Amino acid sequence: MRPSPHHARSARGLLGALLTSLVSLAALLTTASAAQADTTICQPFGTTTIQGRYVVQNNRWGTSAAQCITATDSGFRITQADGSVPTNGAPKSYPSVYNGCHYTNCSPGTNLPAQLSAVSTAPSSISYSYVNDAVYDAAYDIWLDPTPRTDGVNRTEIMIWFNKVGSIQPIGSPVSNASVGGRDWQVWSGNNGSNDVLSFVAPSAVTSWSFDVMDFARQAVSRGLAQNNWYLTSVQAGFEPWQNGAGLAVNSFSSAVNTGSSGGGNPGNPGGSTACKVAYATNVWQGGFTADVTITNTGSSPVSGWQLAFTLPSGQRITNAWNANLSSFSGAVTASNMSHNAQIAAGGQVSFGFQGTTDGAFAKPSGYNLNGTACTAV
Repeated sequence: MRPSPHHARSARGLLGALLTSLVSLAALLTTASAAQADTTICQPFGTTTIQGRYVVQNNRWGTSAAQCITATDSGFRITQADGSVPTNGAPKSYPSVYNGCHYTNCSPGTNLPAQLSAVSTAPSSISYSYVNDAVYDAAYDIWLDPTPRTDGVNRTEIMIWFNKVGSIQPIGSPVSNASVGGRDWQVWSGNNGSNDVLSFVAPSAVTSWSFDVMDFARQAVSRGLAQNNWYLTSVQAGFEPWQNGAGLAVNSFSSAVNTGSSGGGNPGNPGGSTACKVAYATNVWQGGFTADVTITNTGSSPVSGWQLAFTLPSGQRITNAWNANLSSFSGAVTASNMSHNAQIAAGGQVSFGFQGTTDGAFAKPSGYNLNGTACTAV
């Protein structure tokens, strides 16, 4: 129920509040029924599918010690991570979630591999949970190859290190500093014996972020480690642990690859114009808020299936929502349509909302992306 700043309410106001509560409850029950039960994987290369479009993999290859992960509806967490390997060598595993193809296992409905020259945007979002009693990095793995291969090792690997704990470092050596996607990174370059590796290391831990994978792919091209006629084969996010790792988690993950100028080609977003504007109306009180979000399709063709990506400011957490399915409740959030509001006609609108808590001064998200295209905030 959305709280009111007034203590006294008319009978009509109470009835309206009750109806709002019932609608919110129905939306939450719909979301809960759609969520899958958690799945635990202990097989070294065991996998499962989440959200009907991403693969979660255990991917333990550097040690014989046990490792188990639990896949959730929006990501995964490491529940057991025995053993350790020397920090001056390779990690013991890469538990991760991905869109695309990895050793012949392609995620459902993916449009990868896709030629870089044909990709307009490749929006992705992530929310991580970290621990301090382990040695690890939290990183994206982005794979590029001259051919549209779905198996084996690709020619170039791009790593984005969101966090590292312990005396570990990327392959190769530091070559420069660069600003990519509006953030500063230390850039490393090297080769692990089977492929080139280009790494971007954050100066401090990043817990959540929404960004365009193509910003990093273009860096590889500009540095001579890929060409525009090469293929993007997979977008992966997870952890490389050297010692321990239990408790690390990907809270939420999303990845889309839009080909052509209209932003179509995402298996979760069949297509249509994605020119858009977003109105974010709020009611804020001490320790809490509601947000009513209205998406307007300002394009000339309808949108069939939508995902709106944004990042909640630090200290905010969603407690319930209506008229949308949410990938997470803090940090990087992707709101996606429900069955009754999947279509946005040209010039039309859809609305959804949520209630949340806030710690400290309230702020609105700084930007919005609809099906991979930036929207105008109004």
